[in-house]
Amino acid sequence: MEEPLRPVYVSRVRIVRERGPIRQAYLPVESQPVTFGTHGAVREHYGTAPGQYPDHATTLDYVVAAAAG
Repeated sequence: MEEPLRPVYVSRVRIVRERGPIRQAYLPVESQPVTFGTHGAVREHYGTAPGQYPDHATTLDYVVAAAAG
């Protein structure tokens, strides 16, 4: 019988919601948190006004960058 697969790595991250769409991601090895938010069409989709929150890359932007990298 084969042994079950076991994870090689488990990423331990913590997400803290600041306000509205602004979130801080605390990632392994990084000394500073990564700020997530919205911008452009994504901001418009969620109905926040320009300038209501500072523009930041979305989580989708990071997923696309990670998949492309």
